[in-house]
Amino acid sequence: MKTDSSIAPNIEFWHTVDERPAKTADFPAQLHERLRAGLAARGIDSLYTHQHSAFEEAYGRRNNVVTITPTASGKTLCYNLPVLQTIMDEPEARALYLFPTKALAQDQKSEINEFIEEIGASINSYTYDGDTPPTIRQSIRRAGHIVMTNPDMLHSAILPHHTKWVSLFEHLRYIVIDEIHTYRGVFGSHVANVLRRLLRIARYYGAEPTFITTSATIANPRELAETLTEQPFTLVDNNGAPQGKKHFVFYNPPVINEAMNIRKGVLSEVNRLANTFLEQHVQTIVFTKSRVMVEVILSHLQHLNSKQTGQQSLVTGYRGGYLPNQRRAIEEGLRSGDIMGVISTNALELGVDIGQLQVCIMSGYPGSIASAWQQAGRAGRRQSESLIVMIASSNPIDQYMIQHSDYFLEKNPETARIHPDNLIILVDHVKCAAFELPFRDDDTFGGVDVRDVLEYLSEENVVHHRGSKWYWMSDSFPAHGISLRSASQENVVIIDQTVPSASKVIGQMDRFSAMTLLHDEAIYIHQGVQYQVVYLDWDEKKAYVEEVRVDYYTDANMAVELKVLEEDNTADYPSYHAGFGDVMVHAKVTIFKKIKLATFENIGSGTVHLPEEELHTNACWIHFPEDTVQEFGRDTLEQAMMGLANVLRHTAPVRVMCDPSDIHVVPQMKATHSEQPTIFLYDRYPGGVGLSSTIFADLPEVLRDCASLIDACPCHDGCPSCIGSDIMLSGNTKATVLAFIHRLQAEQEVSPAREHEK
Repeated sequence: MKTDSSIAPNIEFWHTVDERPAKTADFPAQLHERLRAGLAARGIDSLYTHQHSAFEEAYGRRNNVVTITPTASGKTLCYNLPVLQTIMDEPEARALYLFPTKALAQDQKSEINEFIEEIGASINSYTYDGDTPPTIRQSIRRAGHIVMTNPDMLHSAILPHHTKWVSLFEHLRYIVIDEIHTYRGVFGSHVANVLRRLLRIARYYGAEPTFITTSATIANPRELAETLTEQPFTLVDNNGAPQGKKHFVFYNPPVINEAMNIRKGVLSEVNRLANTFLEQHVQTIVFTKSRVMVEVILSHLQHLNSKQTGQQSLVTGYRGGYLPNQRRAIEEGLRSGDIMGVISTNALELGVDIGQLQVCIMSGYPGSIASAWQQAGRAGRRQSESLIVMIASSNPIDQYMIQHSDYFLEKNPETARIHPDNLIILVDHVKCAAFELPFRDDDTFGGVDVRDVLEYLSEENVVHHRGSKWYWMSDSFPAHGISLRSASQENVVIIDQTVPSASKVIGQMDRFSAMTLLHDEAIYIHQGVQYQVVYLDWDEKKAYVEEVRVDYYTDANMAVELKVLEEDNTADYPSYHAGFGDVMVHAKVTIFKKIKLATFENIGSGTVHLPEEELHTNACWIHFPEDTVQEFGRDTLEQAMMGLANVLRHTAPVRVMCDPSDIHVVPQMKATHSEQPTIFLYDRYPGGVGLSSTIFADLPEVLRDCASLIDACPCHDGCPSCIGSDIMLSGNTKATVLAFIHRLQAEQEVSPAREHEK
């Protein structure tokens, strides 16, 4: 790569991580002889230091444990050893394992069942998910020592029917939560409330389980674990796993249009590099962001591979939608070396065992530093030397990351945020909890006083107060109507009618997001498949879609009016003022643009006819005093604000570790509450989920990120990769926006912040 003239000029940075030997500790004194023998049979005669610490804390001291170590560091033993030892001590003991995906649960079930068989223990381990045959569900409820499931199944199938799971809840000793970094934002806020319900039921049956959790590298693992479970945790981060030498290459495709700073497409560069490694029989994994891209890259590489070797089967895909037996066969083929290349969505980012791979290619920045390190960890899993190549697109964040390797390599991973007490999410789960068990007058829900919520539900005739208890009285089954992926109570159902005789529901979306993502003619992507919205029936809350293949996406323009209801926090800086609080958003979608995937060019537009929607949420805002307005002039300031708002749309989600669609950025030249030029950033979920509050606290760093992104862009006057394509201004627009941000940064760190109580 360093000497190939078609590759070397595009390498922005080459970083090498040195190999690291293992740090081990002897087996704990109390470890059962059969467990020792089982480990020895696998060639394990000691534990890594973090495995030893996790066992000592979880089994010996019965502390809640969160273990944070890199991919492929043996985190599975951190929970399997204490759980198996406890069940061998107490045959009645039970454990509940929560995994974010069904594939991961299946993989872990295979792993633990093999080990149980090797040690000759009579321990029953099962997965309980949507694929579990009804014929064995009863035996799982009655005799499952270890039940592996996912949060959605726990929420809708286990907790509402807890009376069928008495043996599990009465003897529940451990709750294992794997990959807790995936539980953030709205999903994490829902899961925190599901865990409140789980603990409430466990305590009803007399159990007080210990939590064992694992996480990829994030900045706040203990804080996240404690917020999710509302329990104190011991952090285990003394990673003892060995690591082979890793080469991390930041690769930027060549520029093909200098004026617009448009680069050669990621797809062609991924295909070229992946084929180069496969030709040399180097086992390679390619990560891409959608199922469509998986299939496109796969067909290209299979075609090249069959011409070179006569075999297509050496390269395969791996994504959602593959049948379980297909996925198992692919995983086994990768472990055995029969499969040389795999193209995957982030389905393989989590800890499914796929053996030893030598090269990992990322098609674009995955969206977070934590996710990038997870993907990088899939190569060199068994101490071998490995190569990771991140290939950038023209996307602003890709360009920022590729040209600021120090940010990626030295930056602490992102902080995962959740907001369990979001009122709308809380009300949903109080309903579910009331259905499961009556509330007493003095009961709290995860430490939250919910009497007001219960009184509201009583007025809505879904609970009834009798004596000193609140009883569920509605005929409806609350959990079925509540999605863990949304904060809205009124969702739009998405119906695929590609085959008219076999229409099917493929998903749902909250009303507010549906305005911009499911309007007529919108391109909607579901699990990587592109659909076009044929008709949005707004009154009936149904969107009818058909599968298409197009090279553009749609972006709707929303006319937004914000009204500040309450200012909870303010901070004063020399060149701007910042605030945070409750806002009411009145939004109406007016037009949408068609934007080309490869180049981000605007290739068309259309009108949208939908009624105005209202959203009560949290926001932070930056408004500019009169002296800043006079310094730049109103017209120049408006353009500078539009440029800054465009960059904030990309940098703010990275800062708070969320999807770009979770935060909306709105510049206004005359805000209603202050009559000053203002940029608002608000949570696009009713009640807010803590995103804008984090941005408010980190505003100086967010502005620094914006300046760095624009500064690093090699364009001359501004382009879609930095300040956006909607700004038309004579002279150097890019320099104007950059000067504006630098003015805001002046002496900002010495400015005092003041807080207001509600």
